[in-house]
Amino acid sequence: MLLAIDIGNTNVVCGLSDNNHWTEEFRIHTVANKTSDEYEVIYRTLFASRNVDLDQVDRIVVSSVVPSLILPIREMIKKLFGKEPLVVGPEIYDKLNIGILNPYEIGTDLVANAVAAHNKYQGNCIVVDFGTALTFTAIKADGNLLGVSIAPGLKTAMSSLSQKTAKLPNVDIAIPPSCIGKNTTHALQAGIVMGYKGLVEYLLKEIKSELVGKTTVIATGGLSKLMLPIIESFDHHEPSLTLDGLKIIGNQFYQ
Repeated sequence: MLLAIDIGNTNVVCGLSDNNHWTEEFRIHTVANKTSDEYEVIYRTLFASRNVDLDQVDRIVVSSVVPSLILPIREMIKKLFGKEPLVVGPEIYDKLNIGILNPYEIGTDLVANAVAAHNKYQGNCIVVDFGTALTFTAIKADGNLLGVSIAPGLKTAMSSLSQKTAKLPNVDIAIPPSCIGKNTTHALQAGIVMGYKGLVEYLLKEIKSELVGKTTVIATGGLSKLMLPIIESFDHHEPSLTLDGLKIIGNQFYQ
C-alpha cells in the first residue's frame, strides 16, 4: 500500500492507494509549528479510525510547499512506519518523465500535478489548481513543463481584503446571484468569485495561444468544484490530481 502526503499551505492531504486505487483520503489543517510527536498522534488516530494496519504501508511519498514541516513529517513517518519516505524535490526531477526549467523555484505540488496531467492526457496540458494560491501550470506534449502563472487563491484574496479594510467582512466563497451585489456579502462574492472567472478564462486563452495546438485544461484544488459551473474552459475535473502525481512518482521510484 502506498501513502501519499501532500503538505500544502492550508491543508495536509493524504491518500492511501492499494492496487493503484485510492482507498482512503483525508486532510488535516496545516500547522507549521507542530512537532513530529503531535503529527504521530494525529496519523495514528486517523489510521486506527479507518481500520488500516500501519504494517500494510510499504511505500511513502511526500510533497511539501511548507519547508518547516518536512523534517517533522519525515520523523513522524520513521516513527510510525519505520521507513524513510521519498521526498519529492529537485534531486529526483531528472528521473521523471517531464522536463523542468527551474527545478529549485517550482513547488513540488505543481511538479506532481504536471506528472499526473502528462501521464493521463499526453498532449499539451494546463493544470489550474485552486488552492491557497491559484496556479496555472503549462505542460507541452513532449513533457516539458514550460512554466507557471500564480495569483492569490480565492480565499486568500477574500481574507486579504477583509484584513486590509475596516468595514468589509470575510464572507464565504460562493457564486453570487448577480455580478451586481445588492448587499456586502454578494458584493464581495461578485468581485472575488465572478472576477476570478474572468481572470481564469483570460489567462487560459493567453496560455493556450502560446502552447499552440490542442490543449487539455484540467481543474484541481479545493475550490475547483465551486468554479466548475461558471467556467466553461475546463475539459476535466481531477480533485485528486496532486495525489495522483505523487502515486505515479512513487510507483516509478519503488519499482
